[in-house]
Amino acid sequence: MWFSDILFPGSGNPASGTGGGWLGAFLGSGYGRAATGATVTPQTALALTAVQRAVTLLAESVAKLPAGIFRHAPDGSKEPLADHPLLPILRTAPNAFQTPYQFREFLQTQLGLRGNAFALKFRNPDGTIKSLYPINSDRVIVYVSPIDRLPYYRILRAPDGIEGMYAMGDIHHVRWISDNAYTGLSPIALHREAIGVAMAGERHTGRVFGNGTNLTGTLTRPATAPPIKDPAMIERITRNWEEKYSGADNAGRVALLQEGMAFTPLSMSNADAQLIEQRRYSAGDIARIYGIPPHMLGDLNRATNANIEQQSLEFLTHTLMSWIKRHEEAMERDLLLPQEREAGIVIRLDVRELLRGDLSSRYAAYAMGRQWGWLSINDIRRAEGMPSIERGDAYLQPLNMADATQPAPAPAPAKTPGAPSTTAPRTLHDMTETQDA
Repeated sequence: MWFSDILFPGSGNPASGTGGGWLGAFLGSGYGRAATGATVTPQTALALTAVQRAVTLLAESVAKLPAGIFRHAPDGSKEPLADHPLLPILRTAPNAFQTPYQFREFLQTQLGLRGNAFALKFRNPDGTIKSLYPINSDRVIVYVSPIDRLPYYRILRAPDGIEGMYAMGDIHHVRWISDNAYTGLSPIALHREAIGVAMAGERHTGRVFGNGTNLTGTLTRPATAPPIKDPAMIERITRNWEEKYSGADNAGRVALLQEGMAFTPLSMSNADAQLIEQRRYSAGDIARIYGIPPHMLGDLNRATNANIEQQSLEFLTHTLMSWIKRHEEAMERDLLLPQEREAGIVIRLDVRELLRGDLSSRYAAYAMGRQWGWLSINDIRRAEGMPSIERGDAYLQPLNMADATQPAPAPAPAKTPGAPSTTAPRTLHDMTETQDA
């Protein structure tokens, strides 16, 4: 019996060919109909503007960060490894049809919708990784061996012809938070009811406008007037009114009403106002699910210049950095050799582009680093993407700072009145005192 039968009851033995252990049986078990009647799946949830924006914001933010391979030096610095064979896969072409941006964007989109992202590793004859092929999470069944307690991945057949059972060493797997340590939870399945409420609100709004139940006003006749029974006459009167007085082009026109008719405009009802408020609340709910500030999803209801800047910084440090860390550590585990990891080789996504800030703040930070001696001219130029210059690697040292590891200099001898000065005057005041002496 495979351990997956214990973790995920009904998953079945992978060799038996049973389909009870499909990803939807234990990873996507929360998909389906919510209490509101809406069917919640990754595809239907992505149709919500707030979900789409949250998922794509995370995916685009992670995808645009260039990857680099470094070795930790004994002095604590990181030495870039420009000749590592894995670097072209991470920075140039992960496979024959995707750019690095598209590949990482796909993985992060899978994470945002399904909580798991998979890629199959193709190898060269010498065993090195040749390319990474993205796999939709819905095609993957995760099993756990009772022998080594490692995950094994069964990929279901698709038009690309890839199928079969693969060991952990053949799969690159990034996961979100997990309640079984092997598979990530789907944010969509976990918050099915909250997303179902948002979907129900969208559907209700569409039906309201589609059915035309919201009227701009009514035309009424006196109760004593004989009713108009001819449907064609009613249609002609209402159409004539709409053509003459509806729309922005007819604003301000004067209407002539006969036979005691009156027009009564209708304002927004309480139900309409509550519907708008419910849609705003649902957008805030989705922002909380993904840890994204509401203003980044288009909700500027309580946004100010001060709190937008602070919330953007919190998004980077508390939300985005967690996703970045998941990608970095999964790449190190799946793409580097064990001996490389033991030697201190790491994979890092460059977040400097996200931390650059505005021009004046960036230049002020450079000036401070240059002034206090921990940035050189070439350090600053490289950070700005400019070439190094000759003699630009020198570091300044403030004159009023001393090396704490060196003994303090002996105090200068006291000056005897009338004795000639042993030091050259440094200021105009000193020169005056010397001449007076």
